[in-house]
Amino acid sequence: MKHFDIQPVDQTIKPKIQAKIDNLNKPKGSLGRLEELAMQICLIQQSLEPSLAHPCHLLLGGDHGIEREGVSVSPRCVTWQQMINFTHGGGGVNMFCRQHGFKLRIVDVGVDYDLSGVDGIIDRKIARGTRNFLHEPAMTSDEIDRAIEIGSDLVDDCISEGCRVLCIGEMGIANTSPSSIWMHLFTGIPLDECIGAGAGLDAPGIRHKYEVLSNALANYQATTPNPTPITHIRHFGGFEMTAAIGAMLKAAEKHLVILVDGFIMTACALAAVKLYPAAQDYMIFTHCGDESGHKRLLDAMGASALLHLGLRLGEGTGALCAFPIVDSAVRMMNEMNNFDNARITKYF
Repeated sequence: MKHFDIQPVDQTIKPKIQAKIDNLNKPKGSLGRLEELAMQICLIQQSLEPSLAHPCHLLLGGDHGIEREGVSVSPRCVTWQQMINFTHGGGGVNMFCRQHGFKLRIVDVGVDYDLSGVDGIIDRKIARGTRNFLHEPAMTSDEIDRAIEIGSDLVDDCISEGCRVLCIGEMGIANTSPSSIWMHLFTGIPLDECIGAGAGLDAPGIRHKYEVLSNALANYQATTPNPTPITHIRHFGGFEMTAAIGAMLKAAEKHLVILVDGFIMTACALAAVKLYPAAQDYMIFTHCGDESGHKRLLDAMGASALLHLGLRLGEGTGALCAFPIVDSAVRMMNEMNNFDNARITKYF
């Protein structure tokens, strides 16, 4: 697999950042979470004047073999239909990207449909969906390497345009299933506590999903005597999810701010951190959704989301909604006056 040089953020500059935050004309600590965000972003960028220039959003599409087992209320054709809808500007992700000034890249990594002639979709298709992980690994070794490389290359394209903040979303029917299994394997949380309704399963549907995933997990454990994070990712992951891991790792290597969306992207973030623990330093967890287990997944990572709006759309929409809060933290550092310049006596 591609190697990334990801180092923990350098803490040397931290006292200078804290001094600047504390000398802004406000009571010490009065801007709460914004001050924490400002500290994290300044450490990521190693600067007292952080920037969120040229924000980019990657929307990665892929289908999943496990969808054939009826683990999602939606059929796989919705994946390609929505991908085309995004090119027309009609998705939630389009609206929020327009609102917050993100450049949107729509990328076919593994959709089970020929999108090669559709304007507005970047063709990086590895295959028309992954294999059914109930019976065999979802990806080959070559495919996982290609997916990681694709995600990394997409971030290089963003960086070439001056991007300092990256948001990632996904479109892939049934991708809560691999996310749930990754959550279980990487955290040890019981599988039934990692499985939720996805796009809208009822109680019998959730029970069926649990049975399918339990059987898939048993088959995997019986045939994989020495599992590793890579084998977990390869056996269960989707092309779009694995490309997201590659994108996160490249973004961390290049000191970008990474906005992590909901349950699926948090599972991808967890997988990335299992490969390179220091990558978490560069991640801001933006939204805790209603998918069962998401809060526990965040807790397992020691992370706290900025928002809890009850969203479960995916596409990166929760992260985009949280962007103004992140932007406020940066503006605080760059636009607020300090006590000396404002000629205000410190009142703390």
